[in-house]
Amino acid sequence: MRTRIITAIVAIAAFLPILIFSHTWAFPIAMAILSAIGAVEMLSCIGMKKWHLTSLSVILAASFPILARVFGASENFMPIFVAVFFCYLIIILALCVFSKGKYDVGEAGVSFTMVFYIVTSFTSLVLLRDCEIGTYLYILAFLGPWMSDSAAYFCGRAFGRHKLIPDVSPKKTVEGSIGGIIFTGIAFAVYGAFTLVGENSGVLSYVILFVMGAVTSGVSQVGDLIASLIKRKYGIKDYGKLFPGHGGVMDRFDSVLITSPVLLIIAELAIRYSLF
Repeated sequence: MRTRIITAIVAIAAFLPILIFSHTWAFPIAMAILSAIGAVEMLSCIGMKKWHLTSLSVILAASFPILARVFGASENFMPIFVAVFFCYLIIILALCVFSKGKYDVGEAGVSFTMVFYIVTSFTSLVLLRDCEIGTYLYILAFLGPWMSDSAAYFCGRAFGRHKLIPDVSPKKTVEGSIGGIIFTGIAFAVYGAFTLVGENSGVLSYVILFVMGAVTSGVSQVGDLIASLIKRKYGIKDYGKLFPGHGGVMDRFDSVLITSPVLLIIAELAIRYSLF
């Protein structure tokens, strides 16, 4: 427990300046590093950590968060993103064809899916930060999942009686999950009152924020369960050792990964329809 607390304090102290100066290159560079490490952790977990596949995955993982800051506002960014990942898929499948059984096509499919997931998520964080209301909204991609985890933990400890999905995560409860959803919704509404809601906005804006928080909590819990399911599938305790007592990037950012693209979609809808 002492190691976990010390690691958490050091990590927060190191990460906070990156969030504060997110308008600088510190943020996309940090996301690029985390993306690359996450990709390596996932490939190691799956058993596909071969030098050529890992190198290519790391290049993709590190490049797109940076490119998102440079070209994110351009209409050409997404077509390029799709084209590059299509080429990446062809390369992976070609390796399976010509490797004489060295690469399993099933593991290759999982590798592509998870690398795409990781890169999309960290790239979405940069795009979210750089969108019109991103100055305030991108913080929720981090605070939302961590608020949900904390609320679910304490509600589960206090009221938990029914297991959520014991085969995937034995300690999670239905009551904890509901508590995480409710308190995250409240937290989003409170946060939005000081940042996102304009002077002419009414009750509807707070309802939207509450729903946004509830959705974020639900999605983040699914992300956590996905990460747990993969670890159980491949028989590992943690994805990595970057954060002593906490595991690796995929252990600490599993909920953030699935939340960031969802919030990016919500942000684009909020901008288009002037929801706040």
